Amino acid sequence: MPAPRTRHLCSVAAALALTVAAPATAASATTAASAGTGLHEVMFVGNNWDGTADVIRSSGDFAKIGRVNVIPDKAQRMAEINADPIKWIYFTAIRNGVGEGHDQFADDMYSTPDGRSVVVSRPSFADVVSIDLATGSINWRFPVAGYRADHMAVSPDGTRVAVSASTANTVHVLDIATGRQLGSFATGDKPHENIFTKDGKYIWNMSIGDVNTSLDDPGWDWTKGDRHITVVDATTYKQVKVIDMRQRLDAIGLKNFSDAVRPAVFSPDESKLYFQVSFFNGFLEYDVAGDRITRVKTLPKNPATSEDRTTWVNDSRHHGLSMNPAGTKLCVAGTMDDYATVVDRATLQEGPLVTASKPYWATVSGDGKDCVISESGADQVTAIDFATGEKVTSVPVGDHPQRVRLGHVQADWTGPSGS
Repeated sequence: MPAPRTRHLCSVAAALALTVAAPATAASATTAASAGTGLHEVMFVGNNWDGTADVIRSSGDFAKIGRVNVIPDKAQRMAEINADPIKWIYFTAIRNGVGEGHDQFADDMYSTPDGRSVVVSRPSFADVVSIDLATGSINWRFPVAGYRADHMAVSPDGTRVAVSASTANTVHVLDIATGRQLGSFATGDKPHENIFTKDGKYIWNMSIGDVNTSLDDPGWDWTKGDRHITVVDATTYKQVKVIDMRQRLDAIGLKNFSDAVRPAVFSPDESKLYFQVSFFNGFLEYDVAGDRITRVKTLPKNPATSEDRTTWVNDSRHHGLSMNPAGTKLCVAGTMDDYATVVDRATLQEGPLVTASKPYWATVSGDGKDCVISESGADQVTAIDFATGEKVTSVPVGDHPQRVRLGHVQADWTGPSGS
């Protein structure tokens, strides 16, 4: 991949560092979108192992509203896989590897702006589908390059969705209404998280390399592949910057840290990026304009957690990170340490360690007051008060919840007509 031009490096850094007005946060943007439109703000919870998405209230008691089957075409997809030896090999590898012995049917999801459909990435079926929320039927299907679909991101205006095709080192950008590909771009090995900047001008993609090998000792880190952040222009899909965290980690003496960037979140002015890396119990702060890591936060270890890295799910010791709308608190899912905690952004002091069973994701409630984590080991989502760091409530959901996203449904929606 050719090196980006210097002027591109300067322009993207300036655009991100100088955007200092308060952002349209997920909470404020979705609330504004639903006002007076006959839409109801909700949270979609993707139950990866059973192929459903639970729809719950976006704040308050987080009560369940309905459920969507995101694999209504399972028989057809399985027939195709069983008829193709290569597809079958990858399908089985996903089940036995990253799926921990289970098929992965619901990784990520976003609703359309009109609240009539939900778009879902399905790792084991290597595709993205749009599901009609009224009928439960499929509107469109987009097979990704390669053999596995992963994390997605939606543009600030809700019209485009970016999806990682993890075995093809590619990100597709699709029209959320039609499924038509608008563009694509190359990444490092195993693209994972995607983030649109709040102005919609750039997409940041984090590649994480091979996370399901047993070569987890720091001395074997080089075998995990080419891992870096790829920043592209969200109109042309041309690369404008590549950030190799290996160099930035080495510069501050963290040579034994993995450079596989996992969940990440920008500060409100997008001058700082907070991110987790493989194997680390904590997170790091990256100054965008200065292009350097400025702070490292190490969080407590659970004494009951094995120190054998090969026992940690997909190289993730901690996986899940969100920030309250004010930008004053971070919420961290301590996946393998079985807790979540709220961290003061100024001091990096953590609050109470809230016991949780393999928390896999962290997001922000619709009203911005709570952090909502998915407890994949307990089949529930749990809300934690940003102000106090204390647990608010837990709500049962389906098998192995992972991604939790704010979205919309029609105001009177309670589930597809056939459910």
